[in-house]
Amino acid sequence: MTPRPVRAFVAVQLDEAVRAALGVQLERLRLAATRVAWVPAQNLHLTLRFLGGVPADTLPRVTRALEALAAEARPFELAVGGLGAFPTAARARVVWAGLSGGREAVGALAERVEAALAPLGFEPEARPFSPHITLGRVRAPRPDPRLEAALADGAPLAFGRVRVDTVWLMRSELGAGGARYSAITAVPLAGR
Repeated sequence: MTPRPVRAFVAVQLDEAVRAALGVQLERLRLAATRVAWVPAQNLHLTLRFLGGVPADTLPRVTRALEALAAEARPFELAVGGLGAFPTAARARVVWAGLSGGREAVGALAERVEAALAPLGFEPEARPFSPHITLGRVRAPRPDPRLEAALADGAPLAFGRVRVDTVWLMRSELGAGGARYSAITAVPLAGR
């Protein structure tokens, strides 16, 4: 029997201080909007590339591709700040925390990940990379003035800085209580 594909993604992990600061905002937003599936603070991350279902025997090749790009990529810092939503706060589908610094560096890293994985058969993303940390997904999108106001209040907030010195290949397992994430491998950025 063929093993089931692994739902995988490539990510930047957040440190505990930034997760805690975002956790405070999650609690505030939870009071403002009840029709949102909120991400638990321990699951917060910045996705560089969602891979979807990956055959288990392909994961070592994905790891090798990430190691090759990481040998040339330098560590950098991100500043996490601001709240918003896609497509807009007035018509929110995805609630997010943004970046107030390091957008160019993380964008370049995402491009490297995209280029490294293309030879393995991963089709390029149709949409341009938009760095963000997903906080929640609106279950039944419709105008919600309370959520819109809560996002406006959070737009100028700063949540801390993250040193990006590792790229993570992660597994996502869907269950009744939501997604559970676990690390498949950590690849340090070693560029000079």
